[in-house]
Amino acid sequence: MPHFAADSRVVHHVRPSPSHDDRADRLIDILLLHYTGMASTEAAIARLCEPAAKVSSHYVVDEAGQVLQLVPEQRRAWHAGVSSWEGTTDLNSRSIGIEIANPGHSFGYPDFTEAQIASVIALGRDIVARHQIRPYRVLAHSDVAPLRKIDPGEKFPWARLYRAGIGAWTEPSPIIDSEFTQVEASDAGVASGANPAKVQSALKRYGYGIELTGTYDALTTAVVSAFQRHFRPVRVDGRADHSTIATLEALLAARDGASNA
Repeated sequence: MPHFAADSRVVHHVRPSPSHDDRADRLIDILLLHYTGMASTEAAIARLCEPAAKVSSHYVVDEAGQVLQLVPEQRRAWHAGVSSWEGTTDLNSRSIGIEIANPGHSFGYPDFTEAQIASVIALGRDIVARHQIRPYRVLAHSDVAPLRKIDPGEKFPWARLYRAGIGAWTEPSPIIDSEFTQVEASDAGVASGANPAKVQSALKRYGYGIELTGTYDALTTAVVSAFQRHFRPVRVDGRADHSTIATLEALLAARDGASNA
């Protein structure tokens, strides 16, 4: 693809990737955040621009806070993969993807840098404002592909983005360590007194792709872990403890209240 004009004023450089196609006039209503998950930023950018790799994102934010645009926003970049949110599966057609340079869990998972987060906030605010993306549709890759992905992970500062006007957040409910003392509760993966079907239903209402099986299966564990990485990052264990359930209920109440206002 030939050179194109940057969509955002915060972009430092444009490096066209060939991996994109038509959005088919789909409305852009999701901002999806990733980490690169490769040993070096240079290798990640090269892969996102390699025709044979067939992957791309709209933006990359490196450790120094430099913002690189690879695909025009009006084009469908290939970053979400097999994914789902609120019953929709072709998320590439309706999302903008930002890759944040970080080698990820396989390479030590360092902290995101201050310059990097400042640039993610500036870019995110610009994208959300121009496309009027709702807070509850600013998502992690792990939110939309919980069985495959764990990025950008529990170190990503979602609360800081929320305070800057990007995405949803509520203060996590306190953790009660004594609630899993019963072997039965621990094995079930859900806190004593909680109902797996109700947990699944609440996660599905929020948008997660989950089946209402009524049993605490592998998909439920993965979805709970994804929720914790985003909204209760101090402990990511896949257990639907009271802290996780209360945090989810608070987010649902805030979202429903905003929708009815």
